[in-house]
Amino acid sequence: MSNIAIIGTGSIATAHIEAYLAMPEISKIVALADIYPEKAMSVATKYNLEARVVANYQELLNDPTIDAVSICTPPYMHATIAIDFLKAGKHVLVEKPMASSLKECDEMIKASIESQKLLSVVAQNRFMTPIMRLKHVLDQHLIGKIAHTQVDSFWWRGHSYYDLWWRGTWEKEGGGCTLNHAVHHIDMLQWMLGLPTDIFAATSNTLHDNAEVEDLSIAVLRYGNGSLAQVTSSVVHHGEEQQLIFQGEKARVSVPWKVNAQIAKENGFPQEKNDEDLENRIQEAFHQYPELLFEGHKGQINNFLMAIKGNQKLLIDGTEGRKTLELITAIYKSANQGVHVKLPLSADDPFYTREGMLANVKHFYEKQSSVENFSDDTITVGGNYEKL
Repeated sequence: MSNIAIIGTGSIATAHIEAYLAMPEISKIVALADIYPEKAMSVATKYNLEARVVANYQELLNDPTIDAVSICTPPYMHATIAIDFLKAGKHVLVEKPMASSLKECDEMIKASIESQKLLSVVAQNRFMTPIMRLKHVLDQHLIGKIAHTQVDSFWWRGHSYYDLWWRGTWEKEGGGCTLNHAVHHIDMLQWMLGLPTDIFAATSNTLHDNAEVEDLSIAVLRYGNGSLAQVTSSVVHHGEEQQLIFQGEKARVSVPWKVNAQIAKENGFPQEKNDEDLENRIQEAFHQYPELLFEGHKGQINNFLMAIKGNQKLLIDGTEGRKTLELITAIYKSANQGVHVKLPLSADDPFYTREGMLANVKHFYEKQSSVENFSDDTITVGGNYEKL
């Protein structure tokens, strides 16, 4: 049994709390921390939690009854809180994005190594059955060399979304839709294909003049084998349709799941009939991977708890979380400096530190006013997100 503290009780904390509550035989929530303790008390009441509530997470650092923490605060506090708990001997699961800079990521990884405690970064979409199945298909190399990948991270957020005091600021949120929405799809991309060799990107703020950050970005990624990927990150797309499409030498596969394997005629044009044998083999490989018992946050939190017990390997550690942030950081560097960016980014790169990032990014607008909390901060997902 692992005793858990939830740090930050905003909207995303709900997913963590419900996941832990779904596994009462291996976890128990014993503490909640929030700078708005009345919010934490409300959450404790809602879920009937017999948990200690504090306004300052530091009051929990030396609590011997706490084994692990879920960090659900705004991104700018992730590194500080994670390092404090790791040094205090607690395992840490931190929400995406991992941190505000690569330097902070490296400091978190160092603290995990030195404390010999687990550090995991939330990437819950990896723990979806269709995603695991797609990864399995790609690992079988059935579609041949991948030539092109299309990543559409299409979300829609109304103007008031950025009224919340920390959202839409480089200092507190760390970025816009590329970092805080497309992070899921960018993480899946780098997990499936690895990191590219170079990136060129552009960002814009088209519809949210109450945010410093971008609400739309487009990036082109080039890989060592010559293949290209295009990543569109958005909070301006009505319908909120997301997809990852991999175009291979022999076939195309995607999530939501679709397979298509065309055959060329003598003149290079496609035949009317596809390669049904290959399509059937790809379908078989896709469904060969079993349904997951737990999906999304539940899946990742189950893996985190099992890894604490020593019963499973931690699937997403700090190093994996850092890779995704490095890719996103490279997108921001390219968009803000108008240059092709080569990976990896070095420690002397101006975008390696939080201070360097803040000094080099463009403010599309300045926030003129804000609210402390929304009366309803329920997270809704639209489009085909549940099918990923």
